[in-house]
Formats: sequence, structure tokens, C-alpha cells
Amino acid sequence: MRDIRVASVQFEHVAGDKQANLAKIESFVRQAAAQNVEIIVFPECCITGYLFLRRLSREQVQALAEPVPHGPSARALVALAAERHMTIGAGLVEMADDGKMYNTYVVAMPNGELQRHRKIHCFINEHLSCGCDHTVFDTPHDCRVAVLTCYDNNLGENVRIAALKGAEILLAPHQTGGCKTPSPHCMGVVEKSLWENRKENPRAIEAELKGAKGRQWLLTWLPARSHDNGLFLIFSNGVGIDGDEVRTGNATILDPYGRILEETWKADDDMVVADLDARLRDNCTGVRWIKTRRPELYGPLAVPTGQEEDLRRVRFGSDL
Repeated sequence: MRDIRVASVQFEHVAGDKQANLAKIESFVRQAAAQNVEIIVFPECCITGYLFLRRLSREQVQALAEPVPHGPSARALVALAAERHMTIGAGLVEMADDGKMYNTYVVAMPNGELQRHRKIHCFINEHLSCGCDHTVFDTPHDCRVAVLTCYDNNLGENVRIAALKGAEILLAPHQTGGCKTPSPHCMGVVEKSLWENRKENPRAIEAELKGAKGRQWLLTWLPARSHDNGLFLIFSNGVGIDGDEVRTGNATILDPYGRILEETWKADDDMVVADLDARLRDNCTGVRWIKTRRPELYGPLAVPTGQEEDLRRVRFGSDL
């Protein structure tokens, strides 16, 4: 890996309006190009929109879905990546050749290559399937990158596998924060009125974005993912209205020690930029810990306990 400049974007998408969302992506890419950014990360499902998917029928999801890599949105990202000499990641709903649909994150690279990650833990809509692959690949920027989408990052096993597959940078696109949750000390709903009045009273909404429903929750686990695995981590998230919830943004870039290089809690679309110092990985804690693993002891990690729950069945109450 060499030193590289990266960016993380938070923005409020328009549900179902792919052209409007792609226009916003293009605007941020132009801004990033002016700052010599080489990798830019946009949120999960930011091209199609996210939370509104939960109420769509199969036919409605099919109307929104596109093939990858030959669909119009993927082609637009590839063209933009080549034009701006930048690797660009953004999320959408994919229609696969076999008719299955996925929450997919597309990574378009300036050499014309494209990678995709199908969310492993997908539960937003019963008509979307879960992916089964850990996505790790080389880039033209002399670095090896992994992608894990939102809930994929919550399970430490996924991040560790990415590191074991040689990842140096983890792209972590999300739509999170401000979520309804059964956990009494985890996230919670942000009142829409605070977002709607953000211009008149920015302190009130920023307190929520920085508090237990946003930044404070993220800091209970996100730095551990980068620290324990020796990864630079680029966290991108939606912000603002997403269905009947308010996303908390908090776009953040962390180093392999779990330290925050750049972050924002702005109650608006925003971008943070940071230079990744490749030397930080040379002897960082996570890299050292991985070298001292004893894999012969870890067999129980892959043995079902009987307590496993299928997120899709929990959410939709049916056999899928």
C-alpha cells in the first residue's frame, strides 16, 4: 500500500429518483477531484434510496433494480471514474441474471474495472436476497480494498475475514443512526422537526447527530473494527430524511489504530477528506495481532450454536 487521499460523503438521497441522486454523486466527485482524491465512498443504496424499499412489492423493486455491470447507473459510475481518474463507490438495487435482486454496492475504478458487493446481511425488503461473498480486491491505487455494507460491519467475523484476505482499506457504506431499535441504549429515533428546522436551530439537530443516536453509538464499535484488524476505514452514511427516520450522517475516516482522521456531524450533505499514511499499517496493533493468531483454536466460530436467527425471518415473519 502507498499513501492515498480518500473521501467519505454523507448525503440525503431522494427515494426512487436515481437521476437526482446520481447528479449529487457527480457533484461531490467533481469537488473531490479538485482536492486530488483518489477513492471516494458514498452511502449504501444512495442511488435508489433505502428505507422506502421496505414497503415495495416485488414488481416495484424490479422496476427500480438494474443489472450490474451493464445497467445505466453502473455504466455512469464507470464513465465518471474514468473521467475523474478516481475510484467511486455507491449503492443501488441490483437485478442479477438469475432474477434475484440484491442490495449491491458498486465500486467503479478509473481503469474501467468494476467490483460489486452484495450485502451479506440484507433485510430491508423480503424480495431482496442476501449475498454470500466477502468482497476484497486490488485497485489501481496500489492498495487492496474490502467492502462491507452497513449491518455486515456489525459482525466482527466479516471484518476479520476481509483483513485475512489482505484488505488494507475497508469501505463501509451505511444507512444508519436515528433508527428505531428494541435496544434501550442503542440509537433511537430523531424527531423529524429537528431536521426540518436545522437552519433555524442547528445546535438542536447537531446534538442528536453527535449524541447517543449517532456518533456516540458509532464510537462504541466502529474504531474497534479498524483497530483490531489494522484497517483504514471509510465510513459513509446517509443523512437527513430516509422514509420515516432521520439518518445521522457522521461521515468518518479512521486510521488502523481506530483514531479518527476526519469526521463531520454537519446536519446537511457533506464530505470529509483525509490522507492515509501507509506507514501506519507497518507495525500497527491489528496487523500484529493477526500475525499471532492460533487458527487451530477457532473452530467453534464456524459451528452453529442453535441461537442463530435469520434477520429476514425476524423481520418478515416468513420462510424466505
